[in-house]
Amino acid sequence: MAALGGLVLSGLILLMCLSVVGRTLNTVLHAAAVQALMPGFADWALSTGIGPIEGDFELVEAGIAFSIFAFMPYCHITLGHASVDIFTSWFSERAQKIQGVLIEMLFAVVLVVIAVQLEAGMQSKMRSGQTTFLLQFPIWWAYALSFFGAAVAAIVGIYMAIVRVVELASGKTLIGDAIGDDIEQS
Repeated sequence: MAALGGLVLSGLILLMCLSVVGRTLNTVLHAAAVQALMPGFADWALSTGIGPIEGDFELVEAGIAFSIFAFMPYCHITLGHASVDIFTSWFSERAQKIQGVLIEMLFAVVLVVIAVQLEAGMQSKMRSGQTTFLLQFPIWWAYALSFFGAAVAAIVGIYMAIVRVVELASGKTLIGDAIGDDIEQS
């Protein structure tokens, strides 16, 4: 999922770069100085369609939403989320493990709620037939892509909650608490 999110994000970066270059060239070719010095070339270049990519912001909006949800499962399973443990570092190891279970359970619930709400939003957009302004593609497509990523993130969240419960019950570490943690082998 993260690789797919990275590919989409890379494509969006390329899309925005091309759109900005096109917009800039269009502005330059319309400038009075260029029109005075090279009117034939400027008119020819403009006739090729040089300009911003139509609907670039609509594509970026949908693609970024998908990319965020595509990165969440990997970030969650590798424990890449930000962590502030100023006070909890004083807790006993057992209390920290209990806290870890509670946090994972809460996170799983939140991820499931997000996925459920995205699915409901997607159904609503499908029923309404709403489309984007410029490209006229159905808005539910973006919801469907985001829902797919959110569903995978929810599954990973549930998995991590189960892992933490098993770790608490068994006293063994299955997935370390931070990058570089040693994992006990059974």
